[in-house]
Amino acid sequence: MGVFTLGGLTTVPASTRPDLLSAPTAAVLDRAGLLDQIGVVEIDPDVSDTAATQARFGLDAGTLANCVVVAGKREGVERIAACVVLSTTRADINSGVKRLLDVRKCSFLPMDRAVELTGMEYGGITPIGLPADWPVYVDSRVTATDVVIIGSGVRRSKLLLPGALLGGLPGAQVIEALAMDVPTG
Repeated sequence: MGVFTLGGLTTVPASTRPDLLSAPTAAVLDRAGLLDQIGVVEIDPDVSDTAATQARFGLDAGTLANCVVVAGKREGVERIAACVVLSTTRADINSGVKRLLDVRKCSFLPMDRAVELTGMEYGGITPIGLPADWPVYVDSRVTATDVVIIGSGVRRSKLLLPGALLGGLPGAQVIEALAMDVPTG
């Protein structure tokens, strides 16, 4: 359990390396009894960005997931959510996410606010351990992926876990067509 190998990455159970998790991420995994079911691997923070991780470790782009934090306002009240999509796709924030949040305009949360509000490092933000009142929208393609690679809350490691697990997180909603394919070539 908690040991996965993809490309050049081999994990250890997150329970054996809690130092590689942000505090909010470790707390949620511990409370949910998932520390032994999720793998973590230490990486060079300089290759934490999705494209660099893919290239450095010879990974299929369809196994990497990104977590983006978005916000919009309705009647003066800010509404924040996280979107989890595969790296081969892009969150449809101008249409789908905007409707889900029930706001007129939706945009990515600025980096400094995302870091402050999540307690995680930029480039390592993960849906595991986000504020409990934030909805987490997970594209259905993520949950259909056997093993996904996602941030750990810090730039110096990655989590590997069954994609279906992300759809079962507290506050998570699996959404069909949350993301659009990214053109290739």
